[in-house]
Amino acid sequence: MTNVNRFSDLQLRSTNLEIDRIVAELRVQRIASLENRLGHRRPPKLPSRKILVGVAEGLSAAMFPNRLGSADLADEGVDHYVGHMLNTTLRTLLVQIQHELHFSSGLEHLSDEDRERSITITQAFAKCLPAIRSLLESDIVAAYEGDPAARSVDEVLVCYPGIMAIIYYRLAHELHRLGVPLIARMISEIAHSLTGVEIHPGAQIGGSFFIDHGTGVVIGETAIIGRNVRLYQAVTLGAKRFQVDEHGALVKGIPRHPIVEDDVVVYAGATILGRITIGRGSTIGGNVWLTRSVPPGSHITQAQMRHETFEGGAGI
Repeated sequence: MTNVNRFSDLQLRSTNLEIDRIVAELRVQRIASLENRLGHRRPPKLPSRKILVGVAEGLSAAMFPNRLGSADLADEGVDHYVGHMLNTTLRTLLVQIQHELHFSSGLEHLSDEDRERSITITQAFAKCLPAIRSLLESDIVAAYEGDPAARSVDEVLVCYPGIMAIIYYRLAHELHRLGVPLIARMISEIAHSLTGVEIHPGAQIGGSFFIDHGTGVVIGETAIIGRNVRLYQAVTLGAKRFQVDEHGALVKGIPRHPIVEDDVVVYAGATILGRITIGRGSTIGGNVWLTRSVPPGSHITQAQMRHETFEGGAGI
């Protein structure tokens, strides 16, 4: 132990931090909270965010082994590597799915029914991986073709935060669809932390999707996005308002986010709110605030929106 560490240890010993009392108070609060929320004092385990980081990385490596997998793979060893990654990662995912199903059930122990369901979900998810890989290929090509700064599709795959966000979204979306929304949300939030792009796993997004630059993009749970759509940084596809029930509680799950049809481009800083439709082939300019539907082929700019707002003395 260095002199500095020894001095710090002596300081700590001479300082009365009342650790035992604080631990006891935190325990009382923790137990009361669990009993109020769950009805019992020992909650089942939640899926582990740390483990799901490894799951997302492992699945990405299995789909793109030569670029996101091991750096020293020989051609003849790729299939073996992919098989190993899938076997290891899917077994790990299975356990996390069991944790979510157990937590959601509220039961003391994992039921046989949920144990079987976790296997069914894992098998169904595994079968989706080739289709996910195909969709991601279209996204990567769209990014390469849509960005003049991109020198290769490999550069897009390993460098672009928008592509990482889309990879994690497409994995999370299938898990959400198969009935494990908590794991799906955790994977999407891992991507959010890494890239600054927030895509709710419940959103529906077609192929050839490109997010350029990425930072600050938000796509809500009930958004529907068609094929060949391009978003730039700081775009929001959000809700205009939140409905409440007769008790004042938020009504969840209702369609409240935009529908963006095929071949739409939305430039940086645009905010599109509510269950409105952006018609096919439209272009939404930078910093536009849009809360109404627009027909196919529209070109909406900030100047047009200001003109509509202040026309005839209306507005602020």
